[in-house]
Amino acid sequence: MNKDQLNGLLRPKSVAVVGASNTPGKIGYSVIANLLEGKYTGQIYPINPKDDVIQGLKAYPDVAAVPGPIDAAVITVPAKLVIEVAEECGKKGVKGLIVITSGFSEVGRKDLEEELVRTAAKYGTRVLGPNIVGSLSNTDHFNGSFAPGLPLPGKASLISQSGALLIALDAATYTRKVGFDKLISIGNMSDVDFADLIEWLDEDQDTYCISLYIEGLKDGRRFIETSRKARKPIIALKSGVSAHGAAAAASHTGSLAGATKVYGSAFKQAGVLQATDLNDLFNRTLVLSLQPPMEGDNLLVLTNGGGVGVLATDSAEKFGVPLKFAPAELQAEMKKHMPEFGSAKNPVDLTGMAGNDWYFESVRYALSDKWVDGLVVLYCETAITVPMDIAQSIKRAVDAADQKKKPITISFVGGERSDAATAWLVENGIPAYNAPDLAVGAMATLREFAKVHSNGAVAKFVSNEKARKASLEVIAKARADGRNSLTEIEAKQVFSAYGLPVTSTRLARSEEEAVRLANEVGYPVVMKIVSPEILHKSDAGGVKVNVKDDATVREAFATIMKNAKAYNASANIHGIAIQEMAPAGTEVILGSTTDPTFGPTVMFGLGGIFVEVLKDVTFRVTPVSDEQALEMLGEIRGAPILAGARGEAPRDRKALVKTIMSYSSMILDLEDEIAESDANPILVYEDGKGLKVVDARIILAKK
Repeated sequence: MNKDQLNGLLRPKSVAVVGASNTPGKIGYSVIANLLEGKYTGQIYPINPKDDVIQGLKAYPDVAAVPGPIDAAVITVPAKLVIEVAEECGKKGVKGLIVITSGFSEVGRKDLEEELVRTAAKYGTRVLGPNIVGSLSNTDHFNGSFAPGLPLPGKASLISQSGALLIALDAATYTRKVGFDKLISIGNMSDVDFADLIEWLDEDQDTYCISLYIEGLKDGRRFIETSRKARKPIIALKSGVSAHGAAAAASHTGSLAGATKVYGSAFKQAGVLQATDLNDLFNRTLVLSLQPPMEGDNLLVLTNGGGVGVLATDSAEKFGVPLKFAPAELQAEMKKHMPEFGSAKNPVDLTGMAGNDWYFESVRYALSDKWVDGLVVLYCETAITVPMDIAQSIKRAVDAADQKKKPITISFVGGERSDAATAWLVENGIPAYNAPDLAVGAMATLREFAKVHSNGAVAKFVSNEKARKASLEVIAKARADGRNSLTEIEAKQVFSAYGLPVTSTRLARSEEEAVRLANEVGYPVVMKIVSPEILHKSDAGGVKVNVKDDATVREAFATIMKNAKAYNASANIHGIAIQEMAPAGTEVILGSTTDPTFGPTVMFGLGGIFVEVLKDVTFRVTPVSDEQALEMLGEIRGAPILAGARGEAPRDRKALVKTIMSYSSMILDLEDEIAESDANPILVYEDGKGLKVVDARIILAKK
């Protein structure tokens, strides 16, 4: 990021509007009108070769004719003229182009878009867009867009890939009472992308929270790296989370990988909180922009109504911050501000008799108490209280407690008076909502932010040159044979090179050889078909387990061959694998796929033949740290099985973590060679007894 260039682009001290107009309805008219209406204090230079004056401002025939320096140029002329304008701006020394004009890659003219970026880059000029609404900044009174006006002022900033949505959200800031300092439309992301803007906003003194609306990313890994380094909270709403729709995948991982799971995992690795919908984006943005993180798990709820207290308790459990009973000392203090029939346990029920003083004293003390990490205050409108008075009492208590590091969220449930009190609290820096679950969810957001930022472990990757060289030799042989996949034996050679504990497996080309190898490996054995055209061996009847003697080996050999030929008569059969019969264990799967946005991605879940039915899997973008690998073990629904359910001994989680990390390194080391892979099943044994990779599959990347 070149900070000076982006300062000029997003906080310009002077702006040229190329395509400025006196005709209402034209975008060039709207941009000039918006700059004037927003009371922009910088120099405005309308550019139009036909008019000398535009909306009361002196106009210029072209950029070169402008007498002073220009920080940013808002471009609204037709696409066919944009390259010429970019050249003029470059020669003039313009720092950034806000290209509102459409007609580029979104309509198939990627060539025109690439030429625009090349032209600007010659002069060190950055490009925002094209195909955008523009850029808005309350702090700078800058509305360089055709949005209707500047948003409600606030401490958050929003980057939106959708221009229409940005316009709608701009208007919605006033009805939802969630303020933003900056709204930035990013459009086609030909040059300036999410990572650039996150890095810039993280240093912007007027932005406390960064909100994103994402349809897609161009460089997923840079997004993760930049977001991970950011100090400010980032919340993202991702649309288009159906499966990528790639061609039928050859591996289990490829068939299970979709945008929902991969983006969700990438956001976790990036430390980005994920919104579920627009309402959630607004609700989370409000609290993240106004309150500090919740650094511990002790949440206290104050209420004047038992019903909303119970709802809050349920929500706390749901959102992962379950309530605990308050300590005796805290309960004793709370009892001073309630009738005898009140409850101080948590939720603290002040009862419907609670007035201004009780709320003031309870809130003030709770925020000052060492046990309390976060405070949710609930109020149900009653006939004996005035909502605005209660709101002001809460605000006075917050100020009196003087706790800048301890968060508070509020919910007022009632009519118009409660709505007015809620809005007043927000205007005074306290996030307030109209339902208890929203207030608790907001506090859970602050707890989630604290956790993702305390988890600062970033996976480091170092290439294993010895393993890579050995693997490339195996892969080169397969490619020389014209194959796009490795056999199981070859895949296990690659896995073994990277330290994965694979079962001993040998290739038999005849019954006699099968008998000999079975005796060398030691009975009982597993026998499996080896063919590049038969990847799912069980489906083809190509697997026999627990083969115990020579006669059964001969019989199994003949049966497997017959089944394989019936399944695929044209299959190239290399032979039959003779494999040691590993002891029974818990079946899990490790796999990989190459995601179009994030690159090599690792999957973990419960394994065996039901993996695609249960879909109990989780993903991470490589490389994967030990902390991230451990998180993966806990994210699947089958996590209790690994922990030792129903009297079973815990599985060897340390061995699993090590294997996930090794697998991640392998996939990243060979990212140019491996498109998809599976290790399925992996048999995991009791704690301390390790694991065994029983089957292996590698699909090669197209060259």
